[in-house]
Amino acid sequence: MASVSIRKLGVSFGSLSVLRDLDLEVAEGEFIVLLGPSGCGKSTLLNAVAGLLDIDAGQVWIGGKNVTWEEPKDRGIGMVFQSYALYPRMTAEGNLTFGLRVAGVAKAEIARRVARTAELLQIEPLLKRRPAQLSGGQRQRVAIGRALVREASVFLFDEPLSNLDAKLRTELRVELKKLHMTLGSTMIYVTHDQIEALTLADRVAVMHQGVIQQLAAPKEIYQRPVNRFVAGFVGSPAMNFISGELVANSPPILRMQDGTTIPLSGYPFAERPASGRKIDLGIRPEQIHFDANAQGAAPLPLMPTLVEPMGADSLLWGTIGKQQVSVRVGPDETHGTGEKIDVHFQPAAASIFDTETGERL
Repeated sequence: MASVSIRKLGVSFGSLSVLRDLDLEVAEGEFIVLLGPSGCGKSTLLNAVAGLLDIDAGQVWIGGKNVTWEEPKDRGIGMVFQSYALYPRMTAEGNLTFGLRVAGVAKAEIARRVARTAELLQIEPLLKRRPAQLSGGQRQRVAIGRALVREASVFLFDEPLSNLDAKLRTELRVELKKLHMTLGSTMIYVTHDQIEALTLADRVAVMHQGVIQQLAAPKEIYQRPVNRFVAGFVGSPAMNFISGELVANSPPILRMQDGTTIPLSGYPFAERPASGRKIDLGIRPEQIHFDANAQGAAPLPLMPTLVEPMGADSLLWGTIGKQQVSVRVGPDETHGTGEKIDVHFQPAAASIFDTETGERL
């Protein structure tokens, strides 16, 4: 395994600047996930680390060595792409061994690596089959194995599960987590799927418009997003946002346009708040509850509009003032439309953002 250091990286395609002065440090054995919407630059960053495209500025270091201008084969990496890209006329074993045979690795060493990789990925019964005889999940296991047999210092994954159905994605996600725990290898993984990011990563780098917005552990990303973009992008269902004006009373309150007020007692402001500031109060659906006696609970006047069953739980949709919110409730929870009810939340666990800058207050 090896560390990866990306320093002041810049990548442009013609007049379009995709990455600008980007810095990222990946420790040895760390699993980093690059998360963001399409077009945010995450795959471009991965390809720059792999040496698959030219960079305009900055440096890439792997294992303490400057590899900025090294060929991909000389960087000590193994890469798994979104497409399986298996040779259709070769067996799974042939696909695993092809690169090693071309590199002149001894037969005994090839056999050892293939046996170990097949055991790790549980594909021993599949080695004599061709890709056409494999399911999508099995093909992706072989594609991952093709990277593993190289015994690389760093493994790069470019949305490897996005072509699979939901059940297979869940299964392979678990297998990838186990694989990292077994190998202890350095891994950088690109996805737009926040569930993959939160479950796989040691740290998540949330990207937007070529910039890393927040780099932190999954729990920190989810509970304390640094800005409104991160708060709105991470979480399913999405975080609720209630907009209004801050009134710096004791305690401070949020006053909505229709006059509805929401107490903010206990919220840990980074600095003393000033009245008149336009703010967005962010509350996750599971942070809203019916327990008025919970410590630090603050009331929210909710007008239910519908209940959306989701199996293990339900989403109760409604409005606070004129702003729509969702509440995660039990599967048997029912409320008629038009009956205003009081729900509650803990301001200390919520997030407040400056409406103009989007930054956390």
